[in-house]
Amino acid sequence: MGNENSSIVGDDTPPQTLESRDLRSVAKLIKDGRIKRVVVMTGAGVSTAAGIPDFRSPDTGLYHNLARLNLPFAEAVFEIDYFKENPEPFYILAKELYPGKFYPTITHAFIALLAKKKLLRKLFTQNIDCLERRAGVPGELIVEAHGSFATQRCVECKTPYPDKEMLEHVEQGKAPHCIEGCGGLVKPDIVFFGEQLPSAFYDNRSVPATADLMLVLGTSLTVHPFASLPMMAMEGVPRVLFNKERVGDMGTRTDDVICLTDCDSGIRELAEELGWKDELESMW
Repeated sequence: MGNENSSIVGDDTPPQTLESRDLRSVAKLIKDGRIKRVVVMTGAGVSTAAGIPDFRSPDTGLYHNLARLNLPFAEAVFEIDYFKENPEPFYILAKELYPGKFYPTITHAFIALLAKKKLLRKLFTQNIDCLERRAGVPGELIVEAHGSFATQRCVECKTPYPDKEMLEHVEQGKAPHCIEGCGGLVKPDIVFFGEQLPSAFYDNRSVPATADLMLVLGTSLTVHPFASLPMMAMEGVPRVLFNKERVGDMGTRTDDVICLTDCDSGIRELAEELGWKDELESMW
């Protein structure tokens, strides 16, 4: 399946499936009807253009900007045990991140276009911003590996909490409590440190093995088990990375295409090669 320690494929090694390791060859496969099952993976890099900070970038990342909340350490805002003792910092942060403040990027629109064309097999996202949904990607095609703000429930009795009341609390930066009277705190269904990933992730974890094309967008591929998904693609299946640096084992297979650029720029180039530019712009 490959691993992160494998050597980078040299220019003198020919690809197995692609004519050449570039977006033009990827687009040709799609235009020739040879691609039917695209698996997409997205990380924070697809949403930074929407104005949402990523987590780990020095000086601009979300963790860097949490100093004002006087947390014992930055990640504590997403620690379940810390949340149960002190939920206010999370809700101050949630007010800044909550869906509705941000709009999908051209990359989100491209994923929705893949779905419209019946080419999207599954989208795996680390993001909790729901921008994929807002762009028009059907919910049944999305695996939110780290959960999302789409739903919320009591951390004690698991009773769902109404969306309207949740929004009111988030806008005030206040933590809601269970409507059933158990007194438990309510938390969005995003995965905190110390919690299991959603069952949907494990239920769909084998899907990349069925892909005939993988697009890896704006993720550092450092958080497991999400980071292992590209390795599950079969040998010879093109894997395309859109990111500002090479990550994971990307580049170690003969049909890997590495686009070291921001996601929107890379996606615009691919859309141009596909002849989808106008259709993509109309969906954005």
